Amino acid sequence: MERICPDHDSTPLNHENMKEYKYTINGTKYEVAVGDVEENIVTVTVNGEEYKVEMELPAEPEKKKPVLGKPAAAAESSTDSSAVADKAAVNKNNAVKAPLPGVITDIKVAVGDEVQAGDTVIVLEAMKMANALQAEKAGKVTAVCVKIGESVMEDDALVVIE
Repeated sequence: MERICPDHDSTPLNHENMKEYKYTINGTKYEVAVGDVEENIVTVTVNGEEYKVEMELPAEPEKKKPVLGKPAAAAESSTDSSAVADKAAVNKNNAVKAPLPGVITDIKVAVGDEVQAGDTVIVLEAMKMANALQAEKAGKVTAVCVKIGESVMEDDALVVIE
């Protein structure tokens, strides 16, 4: 090793399974042998006296646990929005359903709107592509079951047309 700082001097002496160093700190000489390492405990001999030294383990980065459910924007506005229908109370037989999991990026209709077959009612982003979901039949929108920003799963009811 090279000179560490003006007051500290270190010279390595390497043996088979042990690393030995000679240090001079403020004029005092130390012979240090670093021995076996077991997990975070190291055997160190300083001037013939053996010590067990515990090394600090590196702190593990905090892992954020994913939270499943609505995005924050959708969760905040869910309590004050009366335009979104109670999903348990709608007739899902007449609903436009999500063809695959995704996020609602646009809602083109509102409750009470008249739609024709083929009209775009919802835009769903899935696999980084916008999918325009169309009404399968003509009728009146009786329920909108989702909000912009909401995550949906395959076969979730989105808009009910009767």
